[in-house]
Amino acid sequence: MSKSYYAIIDVGSNTMRLVIYLKDKSGRLREIENVKAVARLRNHLTENGTLSPKGMGVLLTTLNSFKEVADSYKLEEMVCVATATIRQAINQEEIVKQVSEETGFDMRILSEHEEAYYGYLAVVNSTSVREGITVDIGGGSTEVTYFKDRELIHSHSFPFGALTLRQDFFKKDLPTEEEFHNLREYLMEQFETLPWLRKKKTPLIGIGGGARNLVQIDQNMKEYPLAGLHQYKMKDSDLSFIKNYLFTLPMKKIQKVEGLSKDRADIILPATEVFHSLYDTVRANGFILSRKGLRDGVFYEQLTKDMGTSVFPDVLEESIQELVNDYDLNIKHIHHVQHLTYQLFHQLHEKGLGSLRKSDWKEVKRASYVFNLGDYIDSESSSQHTFYLLANRTIDGLMHMERLRLALMASFKNKTVFKQFLQPYKKWFLKEERKKIRLLGALLKFCYSLDSTRRHTVEDLQLTTRGGDLYMTLYCKGEWMPEEYQTEKQKKHLEKSLKRTIELSFVESKK
Repeated sequence: MSKSYYAIIDVGSNTMRLVIYLKDKSGRLREIENVKAVARLRNHLTENGTLSPKGMGVLLTTLNSFKEVADSYKLEEMVCVATATIRQAINQEEIVKQVSEETGFDMRILSEHEEAYYGYLAVVNSTSVREGITVDIGGGSTEVTYFKDRELIHSHSFPFGALTLRQDFFKKDLPTEEEFHNLREYLMEQFETLPWLRKKKTPLIGIGGGARNLVQIDQNMKEYPLAGLHQYKMKDSDLSFIKNYLFTLPMKKIQKVEGLSKDRADIILPATEVFHSLYDTVRANGFILSRKGLRDGVFYEQLTKDMGTSVFPDVLEESIQELVNDYDLNIKHIHHVQHLTYQLFHQLHEKGLGSLRKSDWKEVKRASYVFNLGDYIDSESSSQHTFYLLANRTIDGLMHMERLRLALMASFKNKTVFKQFLQPYKKWFLKEERKKIRLLGALLKFCYSLDSTRRHTVEDLQLTTRGGDLYMTLYCKGEWMPEEYQTEKQKKHLEKSLKRTIELSFVESKK
């Protein structure tokens, strides 16, 4: 089967990028190459508003180098988009014409609304946030949107970005206290002009390089043990701490801060102030990074053009399906185990055992799709591979803490191994939460053993209590000896979590 490659070139005010995507089995686009050039086209916009000949040279040279890379792939589609600097250039028609003549690229200049819209589209199609404010600060403009129930309500493009703010407010690379104060006052005034931004008390979702660098700095400072940036959450105090820390450093030291790209060292302070001022205006309840941005939004629109809507119905469901496809998981086996797990979970819940809540079922069901997926790599160390893969892989629709809980449940082997996996994150959970995750993992492991031969031998189960003990009747079709052996072996983990003895009784189904 031939591979389908797609490419996009994003001509920004600060950086230019070429991204190559591969379309996977589920129809999603997976990024396989990302080439960046720090072109700083904004610096080549003259006082009369034209892109200078030198700027045109930088643009064409960069695009031609991208063309060379892109030509090594058999592309289904190539998209080239430009944002603020080209949009604001009064000679934009001439720029588009020259780009077409010298590179063959049909460069599309995005309107302010389109730029904001694609950022929103990327966020709602790659996170579980249903209501929020997005902010994408580029070199020459800043786009903000407000969405509710995943629908775009408002959008706006401010005519300032990290580069222009630094040029307009800082006389040198680093600001004085007064300059920094003036910048904050200006930003607060600008954000106050949009009533729909005020006191929304929703998450603020950052898009783009500035937000990404901010998160990388925070993770390095905290020695954060999980991999991945997408859907990482920061608090107001984290933003303040990083801003104040960077403000105290000379430029040479800022350039060496772990997590900060050297080419963003001189614009990280204005970018951070944009996020912090907007956070205060919104009275946000958290700052979340979306690694998916404008480029992804453009392709989400392409992917969904036959659906009648550009918003995926369920982000997490799509991600789980992607995992099922990637690791070649047996969906019939999964659905049968889910059926048995559902019965056992709800019977335990009805009897008030294990402090289970109805809402816990959602997590158990989610983990049941990917339980022991590490078996794909090595059956002997399946648990370790399962935990590592799930804890460190970006899963659209899951915040980092949710991803960790999923990994702990889906990799459950025994109490000792569970404690080993949990150790670096122990302080993240209350004691009762740790017990609950262990119980749900043991429950899943037990139910998977009920279909150990994948023949759907155990069809149903019934749970009764007598004294302090649990009696489980398992209704089977055909020969159940392998399942009986496995469940007798695995039930101890569930018994320890429930602090109850479980007696198993395998009988022939009456169906």
